Amino acid sequence: MATPGVKRNIFQRILGICATRPPADEGCWKYEDGKAIVTISGAPELSRENGAIRLEGKGMPRRVLVFRGIDGRYHAFGNRCAHMGRRLDPVPGAERVECCSIGVSSYDYGGKIVSGMVKENVPTFPVTEEEGKLSIALE
Repeated sequence: MATPGVKRNIFQRILGICATRPPADEGCWKYEDGKAIVTISGAPELSRENGAIRLEGKGMPRRVLVFRGIDGRYHAFGNRCAHMGRRLDPVPGAERVECCSIGVSSYDYGGKIVSGMVKENVPTFPVTEEEGKLSIALE
């Protein structure tokens, strides 16, 4: 049986509206020396399986999706689908993320194509956890 994707209506798909939001506390993260640093206690969105935040701005060279996978580990993706440039969301109950557009391209936790009209993988970034912080190397 196939795992369902993220539930969105047709208008959300056409407009490319993703389910993942920026962290409620924008002060929980910063970008410096080529790394995004997230204070885990300041990002309760990451406390549950498939909990996710989008990191954008603050001088970062690209948008980043950070989430806690069903494998219990933290993951970070370049938050731009290689097909139409839309943002990505983690898929509940599956080890994959999917594009929020009508094309619904999806990628595994390694950034490799699983399905959709996409022809390129998406970049993933190493995430390390130390002293209550996540460090995501972007450069």
